[in-house]
Amino acid sequence: MLTEQQINQSWRRLFNGGRFDERTFEKAESLLGELRPESPLRHRLGTELEELRKMKLQEQS
Repeated sequence: MLTEQQINQSWRRLFNGGRFDERTFEKAESLLGELRPESPLRHRLGTELEELRKMKLQEQS
């Protein structure tokens, strides 16, 4: 099991550069799954992931 710090670092590396695709989103979901449901980090990153998906959809439109 990863620590919150490790997950946060992996998350930043995953989205570094602003280029991402469905595989990136799958990896992000996997990282979220490592966090406890009540974790504030899980809530924050989950919200961020939703926003990134919306941005990606807008780019494709």
